Amino acid sequence: MQLELKDIQAAKNRIEPYINKTPILTSSLLNDWLGHEIYFKAENFQKIGAFKARGGVNTLAWLLENGHKPKHIVANSSGNHAQAVAYAAKQFNIPATIFMAAYSSKVKVQATKAYGAEVVLSETRDITDAKVVEAAKEEGVFWIPPFNHEQIICGQGTAAYEALTELKNIDAVFTPCGGGGLTSGSLIATRGLAPKAKMFGVEPLNANDAAESLRKGSIQRLSGVPDTLADGAMTMAVGDITFEYLKQLDGFYEIEEEYLIYWTQWLTHLLKCRIEPTCAMPMEAIRRWLQTQKTKQRVLMVISGGNVDQATTQKIWAKDCLVQEPHFSD
Repeated sequence: MQLELKDIQAAKNRIEPYINKTPILTSSLLNDWLGHEIYFKAENFQKIGAFKARGGVNTLAWLLENGHKPKHIVANSSGNHAQAVAYAAKQFNIPATIFMAAYSSKVKVQATKAYGAEVVLSETRDITDAKVVEAAKEEGVFWIPPFNHEQIICGQGTAAYEALTELKNIDAVFTPCGGGGLTSGSLIATRGLAPKAKMFGVEPLNANDAAESLRKGSIQRLSGVPDTLADGAMTMAVGDITFEYLKQLDGFYEIEEEYLIYWTQWLTHLLKCRIEPTCAMPMEAIRRWLQTQKTKQRVLMVISGGNVDQATTQKIWAKDCLVQEPHFSD
């Protein structure tokens, strides 16, 4: 089934009572430096501090809408999806158990518990994924996957949908890509609302399973835990549903760790808000794409979240990248 704009619209109506309509930010200084207009859909101001709230709430609301109320919800996640499912389950008064890898962000683990969910930690993401599969076999239990579900995709797509109904004449849309839910949903919204706009996905070079999958034409799985600050893009492999949408993108970028740090610092400074390395990453892809453009462009970037723990914060700010004004030519 190929999802359409109407499916994103239905998700938007479904989740409206439970989420924030997040702001669109811009930096006149950044725009002057680049010579283009960049707009940021700030999902760091979303419930739970990330876009994932949209997909979690939509999937559960969709189940209830169709007469299926689970006795228990389970999910697997490295962080923001964990909080999203815990938040969604709380809204509908359904108990939830979240399976997370032990290396998950501590602030995200604690936040998930604070929403009332039970958290089960495992040594690796593969063990976590295996445990949620077993838990989902029990009667009355429903598994809300982090990305590979049509209603997750529809929920995540509402962020770009909101932005594109507010902004006109957008030339390109960029999103970070982990498992591909946000990118897939944003693609559907972009094709429906701004069909002339280009749509790009972005992931860390150190966790480039999606790029490898696109190059080889089949889903590729990472061999081990990736060494990246982009904990929101540490997914071991994309899903069979999301992969079909990723194939339809206009391009895909792989970004080195140094640029994740650089743009986390600069966007934090320019936009005056807390930003995760995962969602700062597309800014480097935007810079590279703009270098190939001969006319002024209007670009939308989804800032996917703002949940950063102390250990990651220290790594981000170990070296000060703000002492020198950015230069935008290689």
